[in-house]
Parts: sequence; C-alpha cells; structure tokens
Amino acid sequence: MHTRRSDQGHVTLFSTLAVQSALEHRLLEEFTEATGTAVRAAFDPTSVLRKRMASGDHPDVLIAITDDIRQLAAQGVVDGAARLPLASTGVGLAVRARTPHPRIATVDELVRTLRDARSVAYSKTGASGIYFARLLAELGVAEEVNARATVVEKGFTAAAVLDGRADLAVQQVSELMAIRGVDVVGPFPAGAGHDTEFSAVPSTAAAGLPSALELVRFLASERACSAYGAFGLKAVTGNGT
Repeated sequence: MHTRRSDQGHVTLFSTLAVQSALEHRLLEEFTEATGTAVRAAFDPTSVLRKRMASGDHPDVLIAITDDIRQLAAQGVVDGAARLPLASTGVGLAVRARTPHPRIATVDELVRTLRDARSVAYSKTGASGIYFARLLAELGVAEEVNARATVVEKGFTAAAVLDGRADLAVQQVSELMAIRGVDVVGPFPAGAGHDTEFSAVPSTAAAGLPSALELVRFLASERACSAYGAFGLKAVTGNGT
C-alpha cells in the first residue's frame, strides 16, 4: 500500500472542488507565507478523492464533504478527532455572462427553466450532480432533462456553458463562481435547495505531523473564514484561531 507523507517543508492536500478557488487564489499562499510550509494540492470531487485514497494514495490533509469524512474516520483512514468544519455552499444555476437570467425563485419556475433549456450541464461524480440527478427524479422531469443534458465526468460544469455545449450549468455555487465568463443566477429555491458542508481533517498516517495539524487549524481559523464568503462559501464559525 502506497502512503503519502509530508517531506520536510511541504504538506500534501486532497481537496474537493468546492473550495478550490478560495484555496488557490488566497488561503494556501497565506498559509505558506505565515508558516513557511508549502502545500502540494490536488483538487477533485469527493467521490474521486475517496477512490484515490482507497487505492492507497493518502494525502496529509483531506478537505471533503463532512459526511464522507465521518465515514472515512469510522474506517480509520482519517483522524476524526482532529476534524474541523470549514464552510458550506448550496447547489445553484449559472448562465453565460450577459445573457438573460432565467427565473428560479420557486420550484415551479426552476422546473420550467430546466424543461425549457436546450441543455443542462451537471457533474457525474460531484456531490451537486448526484443530488441534482435525484432532484430531477423527485420533480418528475428526469427523463426529459436528461435526454438533452450535458453530463461531465468531473470538473467545473460552467465550462460547458462557455464552450456552447449547454446553456445552463448546475453545480455548487462556489464551483460555478470559479469560472470567469458566467453569471450565477442564484442557489436553488426553497423546496429544491441543498447545502453541503465541507471539513478538513488529517489522514491517519499524518495525524502526528505538526504541519498537517497546522494546515487544518489554519483553514478553520477566523482569518480563513473571513475569505470564504468572497468565493461563494458560507463559513462555519466558532472553530477558533
């Protein structure tokens, strides 16, 4: 079994796409400036990260959906006692910038918008896409919408709006905001909305490494929480400094 451990001077991180923009554009650089420790990060949907870890590819720190982290902790893969919640975000909808915004203020409006779309892009492996597929079935429009859907394996679905494959993109709001050239219409309305919480945790293999614990605490600090809002995330407060 291949286990990744930190070498002196850096820490390895597996992270969900939902917080990628906040980390890449601000927080990882700030962490390195404050501590002198570089972060080698890989970004993928939580389901993909779990598969990598199941194959023996273990980071020092994992950022993933909180419920998945609880499952991994029960399996002894991560140190659940050191888990700290970071932020949450909801599932939303985006269109190409400077195009009309469809109505999604109510569930009925959302359904009409989805049925009228030429194609809706959503992720096959991401938490938002898994939820959206279930929502379509609950709303009774799965067959109609999926007949024209652009289903991506992983990555940012808004890219399919930019290249013309779809006219609507569905994903976590923070992920939609990561792509320039699109407008986030908003989160799904009450009755169709879904928030997902993300946490940071050291892997069991890295539980005793000071740099891993330091990164987890930094990402849950007040300093980090103040940054999440700019990237479509709602910080989970009360984690300390």
